[in-house]
Amino acid sequence: MSRSVLVTGGNRGIGRAIAEAFVAQGDQVAATTRSGGAPEGALDVRCDVTDAAQVDAVFTQVEEAHGPVEVLVANAGITADTLLLRMSTDDWSSVLDTNLTGSFHLAKRATKGMLRQRRGRLIFVSSVVGLLGSAGQANYAASKAGLVGLARSLARELGSRSITANVVAPGFVETDMTDVLSEEQRAAIKAQVPLGRYATPQEVAGAVTWLAGEGAAYVTGAVIPVDGGLGMGH
Repeated sequence: MSRSVLVTGGNRGIGRAIAEAFVAQGDQVAATTRSGGAPEGALDVRCDVTDAAQVDAVFTQVEEAHGPVEVLVANAGITADTLLLRMSTDDWSSVLDTNLTGSFHLAKRATKGMLRQRRGRLIFVSSVVGLLGSAGQANYAASKAGLVGLARSLARELGSRSITANVVAPGFVETDMTDVLSEEQRAAIKAQVPLGRYATPQEVAGAVTWLAGEGAAYVTGAVIPVDGGLGMGH
């Protein structure tokens, strides 16, 4: 049965692969972008997730086109990496505002429709960094760790209405962001990963579509790692 799915940050990398996976399943998919470029078959909607008014407007647009959002994938995120003593307040605030507060805006708006339907799936894309920490990424790690607390609180708050809230925590993934690394950097990273390679965006998308599917109806408050074993035990 085709569902109304909203994926944020759906123009490239992990977000694009997630949107494409839902389109391939026959769902009605909307993908937010800042400058366009949603996958073929998805409704392209422009949104800055840090702006609650823009988030509200996007949901209204998607609801008119596809009906109430049944699956939300909060994927949009940014980085501003630097060591703590060099990190500006703006470096901190911009990353937290996009990655964590943006997800709050999305979840709050999505939940309105889900509560009326008495069903829904909230899926937050975090990172292995949110569990392990990473030098030079205090802002990013804090924002991604915050998603775990957000999801687990919503799992408890909304479970009685058959709304699940889960987290996918990717490790190192083959994307534009990792393509810029040198061969030495890439080799050092792979040496830390038990499976000895990067993930593909499609492998992350597989975990997301599973959480949104019938087989995960009794899964909520979970953190699903897609990291090749890098963060095991966390």
